[in-house]
Amino acid sequence: MEQQVRPDDVPEVPGLDAERRRRYMAGPAALLGGPANVIMQLGLPPVGRGVVESTVESGQYVLRPRKRGRTTLTYLAVAMLGTDEDRVAYREAVDTSHRHVRSGPGSPVRYNAFDPALQLWVAACIYRGVADSMALFYGRIEDNLLDGFYRESARFGTTLQVPERLWPDDRAGFARYWDSMLERVSYDDEVRRYLLEQVVGLGPYGVVERVLFGRVNRFFTIGFLPQRFRDELGLSWSPARQRVFEAVMRGIGGLLRLLPQRWRAYPFDRYLVDMRRRQAAGEPLV
Repeated sequence: MEQQVRPDDVPEVPGLDAERRRRYMAGPAALLGGPANVIMQLGLPPVGRGVVESTVESGQYVLRPRKRGRTTLTYLAVAMLGTDEDRVAYREAVDTSHRHVRSGPGSPVRYNAFDPALQLWVAACIYRGVADSMALFYGRIEDNLLDGFYRESARFGTTLQVPERLWPDDRAGFARYWDSMLERVSYDDEVRRYLLEQVVGLGPYGVVERVLFGRVNRFFTIGFLPQRFRDELGLSWSPARQRVFEAVMRGIGGLLRLLPQRWRAYPFDRYLVDMRRRQAAGEPLV
């Protein structure tokens, strides 16, 4: 039986006012925009090669897509809602997998999953994806709330192994970092094929799931991508599709405003509670 999640099960994180933070949490954004964020992360060549060459079968999306999804959503939940103790535990669990992700003699680029610069890029993509989702769902948000959310988003990196000093000081600094990194975005043929077939095309899933959700996944995935990434993958998009995408997102955002808080936070609360249950039972966290 699935464990019932109550708001009291999830301790609040110091920083932003808890009610205001949760008011803008949008669990559906992680589900709809997740594939696009993977594409963004793999746009940095060492990250892309690290994923397609990974020998850690338990974490491979093409072999175990649902487990990979659970691991990613749990990481987001821990970073956004967890305690310091939660983040330490999850970082240690992730490290056990990352130890095996490093380039070999035949790799076209050098990489190491413990490289703070690569982890910073991954964290930056996650922050950019969440920030874009908030704007699409909710429109104008107060600057002080956005500034507070940005400061707390350093956890997307520190929950990995990014020293907090590497996180840009403010949103303006992040914008400069982001623009400088876009110049390095590119996909080789193997990474491009992996993303188009497996992530956009839902390759690891069954025929029925691809038929039912393939077009929807493609629409939201391309919609969430900044133009640079669409161009690099040769994904077509138009102003008309952009208008439809923005209208759909505003509609979802309007619905989210009406839902109880526990529904808006789904599935983050659920995965955070599950992570704690696994830890207490001595089960693997990733």
